[in-house]
Amino acid sequence: MIDRRLFLHMNWWLLGLTAMLFCFGALNLYSASTLRAEDGLILDVYFNRQMIWGGISLAAMLGFMLVDYRHFKSAGPVFYGLAVFLLVCVAVFGKTISGSTRWLDLGLFNFQPTELAKIAVLVVGARMVSGVPERLGLWNLCKIVAMGFVPAALIAKQPDLGSALSIMLILAGIILYKGLTSTLFRVLAVLIPGVLPFGWFFLYDYQKQRILTFLDPNSDPLGAGYHVIQSQIAIGSGGFWGKGFMQGSQSQLRFLPEKHTDFAFAVFGEEWGLVGSVVLLSLFSAFLYQMYAVALEAKDEFGSCLAVGVFFYFFWQILINMGMTLGIMPVVGIPLPFISYGGSASVVNFCMIGMVLNVGMRRFVFKKN
Repeated sequence: MIDRRLFLHMNWWLLGLTAMLFCFGALNLYSASTLRAEDGLILDVYFNRQMIWGGISLAAMLGFMLVDYRHFKSAGPVFYGLAVFLLVCVAVFGKTISGSTRWLDLGLFNFQPTELAKIAVLVVGARMVSGVPERLGLWNLCKIVAMGFVPAALIAKQPDLGSALSIMLILAGIILYKGLTSTLFRVLAVLIPGVLPFGWFFLYDYQKQRILTFLDPNSDPLGAGYHVIQSQIAIGSGGFWGKGFMQGSQSQLRFLPEKHTDFAFAVFGEEWGLVGSVVLLSLFSAFLYQMYAVALEAKDEFGSCLAVGVFFYFFWQILINMGMTLGIMPVVGIPLPFISYGGSASVVNFCMIGMVLNVGMRRFVFKKN
């Protein structure tokens, strides 16, 4: 039986901001996926599918919100094992779409285990970090990084560098929130920048090309640089007030590729201009602030680490996606939460919000350890 008093402590601001962002995304997807024909407008399947996934996502959010989040701590290793198993299944007999093997064909729909892995790594990472009484030393840090590296490596092999990077950034955020010993922090501050350039040799050719294109998009304007150039044109042509809903030339005339997924923000910027983009960025900022506030108010360290992990999950996705559409970051295939199309991603986004609401609702239930 659910205690009704829990809803008195619901973070309604976070819930309301989530609903507003989803509505903004639905309107943007309606514009991005509607085709113009001689007899009127034809609604593409992307919008219809996203509305169905929205209903599924809402149910998933309620589930993650109502189950006491302390149960996630014991269930975390099971979720993690399941996620790794499914990622191995993808590697063996996964479905390949557009050169990437990321999905399991379940008949009625394709399931992407990568999204489940994000939740599993978040929960297990929060469990491992909160179990350390003091700041993290080398041994604990290695264990946490190794735990995240296994699914991240399987995901990068698909290849999906963006999602693999997202998983490691979630862990990095939780680790920094917990803190490292001063000696370890100083060593890593010197070691990581020195080792990072060697990652170039582990990238696929198309990933190297994306980085080179980021440095000079005009070096291949009709190839690797086409997406970024068209995105910059779309956002820039929106001007101060924008061209209006469904009036963007770059998106409506199909000059802008991947306009419903990775470059959905370019559609928004073209139609609503600088003013609309600032409004959207303000909503995202308030959204992130509410999650961080929940983390600070949590009554145990596990709950606090969960909320922080979700904060960084969204923070990096927002920063990287907007950065790559503006041409100030390499294109790595990370969607913009609630704005980009994606069924599995939508479910995970709402599950993450459900966990944060869960932590906030139960902040008065038991004393802080």
